[in-house]
Amino acid sequence: MASTRTAPKPDTNADALAAGTKLLLGIDTCGPSGSVALGRVAEASTDVEILGLIELAGRSYSATLVAAVGDLLSQNGLRLHDIGCLVAVKGPGSFTGVRVGLSAVKGLAEPGGIPIVAVSRLEVLAAKAETASSALDAHRLEIFLRLALPSRVPIEMLAGAGELAAIESPPAEIGICDHGAAVLLHATWPSARLVRVAAPSATDALTFAAPRMVAGDFADPLLLDGHYLRRSDAEIFGQPGARMARRT
Repeated sequence: MASTRTAPKPDTNADALAAGTKLLLGIDTCGPSGSVALGRVAEASTDVEILGLIELAGRSYSATLVAAVGDLLSQNGLRLHDIGCLVAVKGPGSFTGVRVGLSAVKGLAEPGGIPIVAVSRLEVLAAKAETASSALDAHRLEIFLRLALPSRVPIEMLAGAGELAAIESPPAEIGICDHGAAVLLHATWPSARLVRVAAPSATDALTFAAPRMVAGDFADPLLLDGHYLRRSDAEIFGQPGARMARRT
């Protein structure tokens, strides 16, 4: 699948750098496809105006991500030092995608000390679906689940049918964006209302992250790591017993 690009916006640079505005660059490479997005926020506001989006084909992030960022900035007459904040979707999702995305974000942030807001893909999905809980297909008959129950801080976890069945009071509604999550949730929590929306993109991440940027809720680049929720295959199958189990 080829990358898709929005048409360039004339004179965006002059508008975006007007007094009191801040530019945000978002990167999401956690899912089967990815995206980079550019937006701006006016002073004393958390509303994001999206200036451009470039979609990335899956399994090609390492070869296309940095070039896509350069293209998006160029289309809008901008350079990296014009960016006031980077928004990184830190997972859960593809191990390779998460690592490539976060490595790019750290590399872009370091030269100019650009602050970073890091968000969970499950948080972004829940906000897009306007639900408190959300779920993503984790494959292997499991889901990545954001579980929000009354009077409790939301938690994010990897869950299969057994873990879901053990939860006594499932949420009334759950935001989803893929078939795998829908199948597992319908089988184990048939009474829950599944709110299906399009898969979250970097534009959704920008919209979600803007209040955190305004509040100064930034990540420490040295401590920023992927929100994997599952160990990698190398960790799971690298142990002798696990390798034997995999063969049987």
